[in-house]
Amino acid sequence: MKILLCPLSDGGYLYPAIAAGRELRRRGHHVSVLGRSTAAPVVAEAGLPFARAEDFGGRRAFSATWWGKTGPAQYRATLRAARETGADLLVTSVLCSGALLAAEALDIPVVVVGLSVHLWDYQTGGADEPHLGRTRESRTLDCRRIYSTAREEAGLAGRACRWADSPLLGDALLLRGDPELEYPGGELPERVRHVGPLVWEPAPDRAEVEAVRDHLARSAKPVVYVHLGRFFGGNSLWPRLNEAFTGGRFQAVVEQGRSTDPRPGPGADILLVRKPWMGPLVDLAGMVLANGTSAPVLASLLRGRPLALSPNGSEQPLLTGACVRAGVAVRVPNTPSVEPSALLESAWRDDGLRNRARALGGRLAALDSAAHAADIVERVAQTSATPKEDHEYAITRPR
Repeated sequence: MKILLCPLSDGGYLYPAIAAGRELRRRGHHVSVLGRSTAAPVVAEAGLPFARAEDFGGRRAFSATWWGKTGPAQYRATLRAARETGADLLVTSVLCSGALLAAEALDIPVVVVGLSVHLWDYQTGGADEPHLGRTRESRTLDCRRIYSTAREEAGLAGRACRWADSPLLGDALLLRGDPELEYPGGELPERVRHVGPLVWEPAPDRAEVEAVRDHLARSAKPVVYVHLGRFFGGNSLWPRLNEAFTGGRFQAVVEQGRSTDPRPGPGADILLVRKPWMGPLVDLAGMVLANGTSAPVLASLLRGRPLALSPNGSEQPLLTGACVRAGVAVRVPNTPSVEPSALLESAWRDDGLRNRARALGGRLAALDSAAHAADIVERVAQTSATPKEDHEYAITRPR
């Protein structure tokens, strides 16, 4: 089977798709990757063939920053690349409406790699779920609106869609978390499955890891790894970081990949880094402070580290709420009324928090998530291998 991975090219989306793709290649399938040119070195390290989205008219089409505006360009790029590679199946990311539309136009199956929690409405239940940010209904309606707009611009609005009930899920949506992270009583849609963390990242450079280790050893303060997500119009966490790591007992390693305006104070115990990997940095830390995006939350839990989370948008409020409910995280309000160093100190000393993080991380680590994901991809392909004349939702293949 020929499989085209067409996830968003940001690491938090690209790396899990690569984890599944490498397992599918190990099973004998032909797997290639479509993405922004900046992803080429990472994909090369993963040992997979790579196609530049820019060569197919997909500039910005696979950027998480532009996900809601580039559906038509993503559709065209995916359509052209899938034709060129003869793809039998697509594997994409949550929020990739263009890739869903390309699969629909080509009448091939598509599997969506999701986040640690389900973003949209439950099939049933969950009506009493408290919300740190937007409601599930609001998020679902907005994402469906973006999908529908892209579908109209792609010229597919008049055709029947085989996922008319839940078009955002594709033929299967794979969650990388644990059932405990979903709201109690909420029932996931039929095509949504938990597969586990899908862990893969580029190999760390030993010299770079040692340089970070040497820097941290100079102060000998306990280390907090800080991984910032997008702000989504919210407030920057930098004033709070400077407050927490100036003159206190902690020092921080801050990944600045998503922080467009890093502003460490002159006296802050903060080391700024920009690395394509985070595992070794979490290993050096005793706690992880993040906005609540999936990648640092999973990296923290897999290493048994407790979390301090300060959410903004996207899945950040949902995942923060889930981690607080599971007792593996504390929420850090981004307000002057809460003193961040005291909150970190309390969380650091909370053995229950740490033990629960280890237990949840142990469950996640025990899953062979890449194998589970590959099983679902193969099952979807077999289920969809129906002669076109017998397919209830058959769509004429564009020429």
